[in-house]
Amino acid sequence: MASVSSLVAAVTYSKPRLATFWHYARVELVPPSPAEIPKAIEGATNIMKAFQSGRLGQTTVKDAFRNGLVATEVMMWFYIGECIGKGGIVGYDV
Repeated sequence: MASVSSLVAAVTYSKPRLATFWHYARVELVPPSPAEIPKAIEGATNIMKAFQSGRLGQTTVKDAFRNGLVATEVMMWFYIGECIGKGGIVGYDV
């Protein structure tokens, strides 16, 4: 009987949290639409032009920090995908 009540408590606890997760997952974890792809290409082109012209040194600390966070997020998603593809963490230098 105790396991049934703990299961009910777990479900009750997790329902609103899962609803919040799915709300943000539908918005944030979708692939880019065809209209967003040219914007991404333009952004990458602008970064390359800024790097080549030396304008990258005029980046604000806030923008540099934000770019660093985005690069870290991309690297971590790649690493997580590698672990999922391999089937575990074993074999990686963590």
